[in-house]
Amino acid sequence: MTKAAGRTGDPLLLLAGGSNVVIGDEGFAGTAILIRSRGVEVISRRPDQLIVRVQAGHPWDEFVAETVEAGWSGVECLSGIPGSTGATPIQNVGAYGQDVSETIRSVTVYDRADGVVRDMPAADCGFGYRASVFKHNDRYVVLTVDFRLLPDALSGPVRYAELARSLGVEQNARVPLAAARESVLALRAGKGMVLDADDRDTWSVGSFFTNPVLDAAAWEHLRTATEGIGEPPGWPGEGGRVKVSAAWLIDRAGFGKGYPGGDVPVSISTKHTLALTNRGSGTTAQLLGLAREIRDGVRERFGVVLHPEPVLVGCEI
Repeated sequence: MTKAAGRTGDPLLLLAGGSNVVIGDEGFAGTAILIRSRGVEVISRRPDQLIVRVQAGHPWDEFVAETVEAGWSGVECLSGIPGSTGATPIQNVGAYGQDVSETIRSVTVYDRADGVVRDMPAADCGFGYRASVFKHNDRYVVLTVDFRLLPDALSGPVRYAELARSLGVEQNARVPLAAARESVLALRAGKGMVLDADDRDTWSVGSFFTNPVLDAAAWEHLRTATEGIGEPPGWPGEGGRVKVSAAWLIDRAGFGKGYPGGDVPVSISTKHTLALTNRGSGTTAQLLGLAREIRDGVRERFGVVLHPEPVLVGCEI
């Protein structure tokens, strides 16, 4: 179907869960194809690892639940994330100390430019922080994803401090897979990050902005700009770069939970500063207006530019 749609020359939009996509109010002037393939298959098994192939349209959290039940370690901390499995390499989905790039062995794609199906090993996927060669690139259609998991009833090392505290363990300890999943789901629910039709704090694309990654000079500039209000939370990375909490910057720039308050069509979640929520009657234009206000306010206050995490279709901030 993708081949046929491509031959017409019309714009093509591929959607699976659509949970990380914002579409302009005018809609999409082209052909939308919904990815609905499902299935999980063990294609290789050894005492120390197994390779699991997952169809692109398979709901991600269903797959995570299956791995926990089967005793396969590697993606348990990515519980509760909405959307499809095929979307995870596009965004290099990550949470609570795990990224899918750590367990992805390869991605099978349809290459629209060459008209062939090809297997792309993880090294060719260009994985970075919430990034890959697939993001903002309509050349590749993800068909399946192969994960390298461990046959182990214990989780990977619990790296994320908040998760470790909720589990009552030290960082880098290992816990039963089910315990890790249950704690992650509870933490996400407390932040409005598990969809609930009756809770409008969950009517969002999740985190709207990525955590900015600053070079050494920009990090020092930020530390100077925040003197008197506390040290900004930062996580050192390669080359002297530091990843900074976008939620902290947004809050300290004057955009707290629930902003702007009152009976409004869109607002920041009352549970999580990074989630911009539709309160029931909001439009994309209103949502992006709030996003621009937050982005510009953070830039003016701290000199740091925030970038949107969801894919924007037919719109921009």
